[in-house]
Amino acid sequence: MLGKIIYMSDNMAHVQINQGVQVATNLINFYVVLEDEHHKIVGEIEDISENVIKIHFLGELYPNYFVPGVLQKPSFSAKVRMITKEEMNLLSGTDSEGNFYVGLSPLYNYPIYVNINDLFSNHMAIFGNTGSGKSYGVARLLQNVFSKSRITPIRSNFFIFDAYGEYHNAFQNINEINPNYHFKYYTTNIHDKGNILNIPLWLLDVDDIALLLSAETHSQLTIIEKMLKLVAIFAESDDQAIRYKNHLIAKAIMTILYTSQTSPAKRDDIFSILATCSTAQFNLEAPVQGVGYTRKFRDCFIIDKEGQFVESILVTEYISSFIDEKLDQYEASKKQFYTLEDMERALSFTLISEGLLRNDKLYNEAITLKVRLHALAIGENARYFSYPSYCTVDQYLATLVACPNETRAQIVNFNLEDIDDSIAKVITKIMTRMLFEFVKKLPDRASIPFHIFLEEAHRYVQNDNDQYLLGYNIFERVAKEGRKYGLIFNLISQRPVEISDTVISQCTNFMIFKMNHPRDLEYIKKMLPNINAEIIEKQKSLQPGTCVAFGKAFRVPMIIKMDLPNPEPYSSNCDVAGRWQS
Repeated sequence: MLGKIIYMSDNMAHVQINQGVQVATNLINFYVVLEDEHHKIVGEIEDISENVIKIHFLGELYPNYFVPGVLQKPSFSAKVRMITKEEMNLLSGTDSEGNFYVGLSPLYNYPIYVNINDLFSNHMAIFGNTGSGKSYGVARLLQNVFSKSRITPIRSNFFIFDAYGEYHNAFQNINEINPNYHFKYYTTNIHDKGNILNIPLWLLDVDDIALLLSAETHSQLTIIEKMLKLVAIFAESDDQAIRYKNHLIAKAIMTILYTSQTSPAKRDDIFSILATCSTAQFNLEAPVQGVGYTRKFRDCFIIDKEGQFVESILVTEYISSFIDEKLDQYEASKKQFYTLEDMERALSFTLISEGLLRNDKLYNEAITLKVRLHALAIGENARYFSYPSYCTVDQYLATLVACPNETRAQIVNFNLEDIDDSIAKVITKIMTRMLFEFVKKLPDRASIPFHIFLEEAHRYVQNDNDQYLLGYNIFERVAKEGRKYGLIFNLISQRPVEISDTVISQCTNFMIFKMNHPRDLEYIKKMLPNINAEIIEKQKSLQPGTCVAFGKAFRVPMIIKMDLPNPEPYSSNCDVAGRWQS
């Protein structure tokens, strides 16, 4: 017995050390049991003075299991003793079916095991300063899943969005563990050895395009919706596309002809339309057949002495012949292959459609989108949206994990280090949205789980304008709803204060490596209901590769020293001294 309880609060007991008992100060953070005839309480030694031990209550111990939290406090007559090895196993877990090895308790030198479902069926956050061992910890955690668990995760799907290209080295030889395990690598670096990341443009919906073009207003969403309708129709069949294009041009020109503008102003507007939107039937050189003669389209707009078009009747009849009001209700029957250039043409036709030409505000907003779309189409980022052939969402997701000889990859690494944060954020949102829509429509809910690992999550999972513009943020929606469909987030970040509050609040498991920034520490303390000041203090003095882990998967908050990953990710510091001498 260590001593007698002399004081008790809601979550703590003070124990007076028995006379003659020598208690080492290095017992801080060790576990003790406060035992009376009715039950056992597990506590953690927080502080030791000359004659008093302060013990923080953790939970109740039963013959074969441990329950976090204490409903009934121990009596003042309870015996206070160190925890036994058998009791410790109820806290640290055992190497049994459904569990896997995480790391080592540096206090007890015991292995720590967690239940796979408890850890990977819930959202998780991994925080820590640069150099604290986050990347090493993530690499080791997944390596343990494949090498130190009793299951064979052949059907697992780990999608790692890698901000620095760190994880390729850690997982590229995973098939050495088991020939059925495979790693697939996508990159944004054209000089890198890997598949260039490429997303089929036609799989993007209105919200995706709005993010891609940095839309700012709800009226721009309407413009994008119209553009996507047109590009789908234009891609459906040549004859239908020409009819629809001619219909749009004809309506736009007729709108101009019936305005009160002067003839020169009308002619300038009509010629401006044909400069961006033209067909064989509508261009300046197109033949317009009269009775016994033919005029070029441009010649129909010669102005006579009275200020009127010389061929106003002829050209009006010609233009009207292409208007078919039924086409306004036409929708493409299915999605079709198209490119950024096709989208640009569709947006040009959207610009001339009814409601935009005579509305300066809408027209200016459309022009903003047009400039951004053109910049994307001619820029380096266009390569990430130039998929070679048509496919459905299901087919695309299947290709992401497909490997030679009809095998599949369990770990898919997306290296985003060669693109800036703005496009990287959009890509992660698009991929997350596709995965979310895919898992939601599965007939057997959560039958194909996906785990998204977001490295440097503070760059992407932010309090964006999405909620105002789209009515939702895809990361927040997945954080709130994804778990029941089998889409799980794993956020890795050195700046949790910059991450969306909603997303962090949905995380159930936490692995916190050393952190020192006071804002981040205060934020973690406020955001997480199951964290206390003691955990905050612990993590401030952790060694690299050591974390404080707590949450549903961990019976009590535990300090865990993780093994070095083998092989290691590319996340070590620069060898300055070595480089200086070479």
